[in-house]
Parts: sequence; C-alpha cells; structure tokens
Amino acid sequence: MAIAIPAIYRSTVGKKAVMAVTGGILVLYLVAHMIGNLKIFLGAEDFNHYAEWLRTMGEPAVPRRTVLTVIELVLGVSVVLHMWSAVSLGKRAAHARPVKYQSKKKSHAQGYAVRTMRYGGIIIAVYIIWHLLDLTFFALNPKGADATPYERMVADFDPSRWYITVWYVVAILLVGLHLNHGIWSAFQTLGLRTPRSHNALRGLAATTAALVTLGFVAVPVSITFGWVS
Repeated sequence: MAIAIPAIYRSTVGKKAVMAVTGGILVLYLVAHMIGNLKIFLGAEDFNHYAEWLRTMGEPAVPRRTVLTVIELVLGVSVVLHMWSAVSLGKRAAHARPVKYQSKKKSHAQGYAVRTMRYGGIIIAVYIIWHLLDLTFFALNPKGADATPYERMVADFDPSRWYITVWYVVAILLVGLHLNHGIWSAFQTLGLRTPRSHNALRGLAATTAALVTLGFVAVPVSITFGWVS
C-alpha cells in the first residue's frame, strides 16, 4: 500500500483527482467568502460582526482564531496542491504533443483554455498575495490595523483609488473564467459528465462562475460609485 499510493499520486489520473478535489475546496471557500463580503450591504455593524465571528468561531471550546487558522491552512495546502497539479499536468501534456490528432478548431479552443488557466492562474496568485497583504496583514490598506473591517474595505475602494477597483475587477473576472473552466473540468475528471448531463453541468459551471464573479465585483464597484460608504 505504501508503494501504491505514491504511484497513483504520480499518475495523470491521480493529479487530475487532486486538482479536482482541491479545486472543489477552493470553490466552496469562494462561495462562502462572497456571501460574507455581501454583508457589507447590511451596514457597518453587521459586516464588523461577521468579521469578528470569523475570528471567534469555536469559542470557548477552542482558543480565539483556531478554526480560522485551520481553514487558512487547509486553503493554503489546497492552493499549493492545485497549482502543483496544474503545472505537472501541463508539462505532461506538452511532452505528449497530441496536436496532430486534433482538428484545428479543437486545438485552438483547448489552447485558449490552457492559456487562460495558465496566465489567469498567475494573475490570481498575485492577487491572493496582494489581498492577504491588504486585508489580512493590513500592510497595504490605507486605514491599517487600527480601523474596523468595514472602514478598511471602504478605504480600499475609495473613488480616489479607482485603479485598485479596476485591478480587483480584472482579477475577479479571471477568477470567473478560471472557475468556469475548472468546474467543468472537475465534472469530467470525476466522471460525472454523460451525454445526458452534459448541458446541465455546463450550465451549472457557467452559472456558478457568473454568480461568484458578480458577487465579488458588486462590493468594490458599489463602494467606488458611492453606493456604499
């Protein structure tokens, strides 16, 4: 058994499975995070209460921030494994070079998808680093650590910092494209796609990606245009 597990993990099927499972974890997190962000429309008190609840989950059974730290660790491992699987599969596909057996139309479509996932993934990785430095460590936030979560969010997307809003929206749009392709690929990897379920799963992937994108974009755009202040 100790030999079989690494062999499966090194296989293409194993890498795709890891990518699908870690991708699923990240999708669930994005949906939950989006719902939490939308609480800003309920006002400062509700949003700050939500931010505090994230840090006190599990109390008094466990110390403050324990559950949040565990979630962050799981997300961190998921991101690393997801990226590692994507890079490994990309290299393996490049070495296989099955281009001669594909039609030009299919080859171009797959090439576009691969480029979108590859370069979009790099931009998303940069965005995650920026996001952590901004709203987790407060190093890039105009208000810093002394402000409330609501004040930091509003300061981030102040109209005078419109370029931050543009950067955020571009990153989220790429997240949406990544989600659409990634969710659909996960369905195929997990063997859920059949001729009968094809259209339904395509629609589910596109709808999930669209809702997550709109949910995340709504907050910075509303603050920049003064609908939330």
